[in-house]
Amino acid sequence: MTNLPMRILNVDDNDGARYAKTRILQSAGFDVVEAANGTDALDIVKRLRPALVLLDVKLPDINGIEVCRRIKAESDSSSVLVLQTSAALTGRADKIRGLEGGADNYLAAPIEADELIANVNALLRMRVIQDDLRDSEERFRQLTDNIDDVFWMFSVPGRELVYVSPAYAAVWGGSDAALRADPDDWLGAVHADDRAHIGARWAQLAAQAHDDVHYDEEFRVNAADGQVRWVRDRLFPVRDGRGDVYRVARVTSDISARKEMEALLRAADSNKNQFLATLAHELRNPLSPIRNAAALLGATGDGAADRQARAREVITRQVDHLAHLVDDLLDVARISEGKIVLRNEEVDLKGVINQAIETASPLIAARGHTLEVQQPQESICVLGDPVRLAQSIGNLLHNAAKFTPTGGAIVLKVALAEAESGANQRVHVSVRDNGIGIAAENVPRIFDMFAQIGAPPDRAQEGLGIGLSLVSYLLELHGGHLRAESGGIGLGSTFTVDLPLLRAGAPVQPAVEDTGLPEVAGGMRVLLVDDNIDAMEMMGFLLAEMGYEARTTADASEIEAIARSHRPQVIVLDIGLPGVDGYEVARRLKANPELAHIRLVAHTGYGSPEDRKRAHEAGFDAHLVKPAELADLEKALRGD
Repeated sequence: MTNLPMRILNVDDNDGARYAKTRILQSAGFDVVEAANGTDALDIVKRLRPALVLLDVKLPDINGIEVCRRIKAESDSSSVLVLQTSAALTGRADKIRGLEGGADNYLAAPIEADELIANVNALLRMRVIQDDLRDSEERFRQLTDNIDDVFWMFSVPGRELVYVSPAYAAVWGGSDAALRADPDDWLGAVHADDRAHIGARWAQLAAQAHDDVHYDEEFRVNAADGQVRWVRDRLFPVRDGRGDVYRVARVTSDISARKEMEALLRAADSNKNQFLATLAHELRNPLSPIRNAAALLGATGDGAADRQARAREVITRQVDHLAHLVDDLLDVARISEGKIVLRNEEVDLKGVINQAIETASPLIAARGHTLEVQQPQESICVLGDPVRLAQSIGNLLHNAAKFTPTGGAIVLKVALAEAESGANQRVHVSVRDNGIGIAAENVPRIFDMFAQIGAPPDRAQEGLGIGLSLVSYLLELHGGHLRAESGGIGLGSTFTVDLPLLRAGAPVQPAVEDTGLPEVAGGMRVLLVDDNIDAMEMMGFLLAEMGYEARTTADASEIEAIARSHRPQVIVLDIGLPGVDGYEVARRLKANPELAHIRLVAHTGYGSPEDRKRAHEAGFDAHLVKPAELADLEKALRGD
C-alpha cells in the first residue's frame, strides 16, 4: 500500500471524537486531514483526493449519507473509499441505509482503536485491488483501441459479445450495437465464397468443449471501404482463477499485404522456373547445329567446300545468338546491381536506326518480312548512349520479326510528338507489326523481368523474357519510356519509344570516314595467351588465315620468354589465367622496358564498364569481350 497516497479525511462535528479518531489513525502511520462539516468535506475531497473518508453520519449542514452520495456521484471522486460512523444511528436499518447510500462500510460507536485500524486497512487493500484492476482495464482498452487488429471477447457458453475493439468498424464495416444484438452479425461481411465454410466452422466451435477450442482461419471480408481484404481469424480460451474457461478471446488481423506479397512471390517463383527452363532450351538450341556443323568441316568429296562454307555460316550465326543471350544476361546482372552506365552524347536518330536495322535485318530477311521505315528528312537528335539506343530499337525490331508469322509486315516510324503546354518536345519511335499480338490482360506485365506471355497453342515459347524489360529500363535511364499497345491475339502489336528531343534541324551530311585499314595483315606478329586450348588454337588458325603470324601459349610463366624470342607486336591475353590473373601479367609486361612497347589486348568474358576500366589501369591498350567480332578483333590488333 506504500505506493498509494494514504491520506485520510476525518469528518466529524464533535471535536473530541474527531481528535480521538485522528490520533488513532496517525499512530497507524496515516496522513490525516480534518473537516467539521459536510461542505468542507466535499471541498477537501475535490482538492486533495484522499484515499478514504472517515465520515460521521450526523453533520450540522449536510448529513453524512448525502455527503457520501455526492462523493460517489462525481466521476473524479467515485473511487474514494467512504467508511461511515455513527454514535446515534446504530440500528440495522441505519447501516443498510448508509451502505445503500454508497458507503463502503458502516461502523457503529463505540469503536475500538484496533477495530477502526483493521477496517481502514481492509478497505485500503480493496482500494489497491480496485486500482490495479482499473489500471489493467485501462491498459487493455488503450491497447485494443490503438491496434489495427480487431479484438473480440465472447462469453461462454452464451456466446454473447462482451467487448469488440474500434477496429471492427474500420475492417468489417459494422457497428458494435448490431453485433451486441446479434453476435453473428459479422458473418454478413464475409466474402460470399467463404461465408458458408466460416459459418460452419463457428457452428462446429459452438458444439465443441471449450477446453478444446482450436480455430485459426484465413478468409476474405468485404471491408467498409468497398475493398476485399484478407483476414486471419483466431480464438483463444480465457480461464478464471480455477482454470475454467469462462470467455473466449478472438483476434482478427488484416493480412491483405501478406497475401499480396505471397502472390508476388509465387509469380516470381513461377517466372524464375519458366526462365530457367527457357534459358536451358535457348542455350541447347544452338549447340546441336554447332556440333553438326563442326562435323561437316571435316567433310570430303564432291561439294565438300560448299558444305564447309555453309557449316561456317551456321557456326557463326549460332555463336552470335549465344553471345546475344549472354549479353542480355549480363545486362540483367548489371541492372540488379545498378551498374548500367550510359555514355551520353548528342545522337542523330538516323544513325541509331540504321544500326538497329542492320542488327535485325538477317532475322527479318530469314522470316520473309517487309520492313517499311518512315522518318522525317530533318535531323532529329537526342541526348543518349548511341550503343544502348541502337540496342533498344534493335530489340524491338527483333521481337517484331520473331513474333510475326512468315511474310509479315513491320513498320518503323519516327515522329515528333506534340508538346504539352510548358513541356519539352518529345520524339516517338514506334515499331508496328501484324504478328501474334498480345492479350489485353498481359499488356500491363509485359515489361516485367522474366515475364513470359503465353504464346498461342500452335507456337512455341521463344526468348528469355528479359529483352523488353531491358529496353524499358534503358529508356528510363535516357529520361524516356516504352509503351505497348495491341488489339489482342492475332491483331499485331505496336511498341513506342518516347524520348526527350534535344534538337531538330537540317539533315547532317556525315563525313566520310577513312578507316586506314589495309586489306591484309602484312605479317604482324601476334602472341595468343589463353588457358582454353581449343579457343586459343582456333583463333590462331583464324589469324594465320588472315595473314598474321601467330604464336600461342597457355602458360603465363612463358609469356616474357616468348615475347623476347618471338618479338610480337601484339599480345592477346586472357584475364582469367591459372595461377595469375591477366592484369598482373599486363603490369609486369608494361614495367619491363624491353617489352613495354608491345600492344596488349585483353580478351575476356568480363565486359562490364568496371572491367574495362580495370584493364586500362593495368596497362591494356584494348579490351575485347568473348566471343569478339572479327572486325573488332582486327581493329584491336591494329590499334584503330
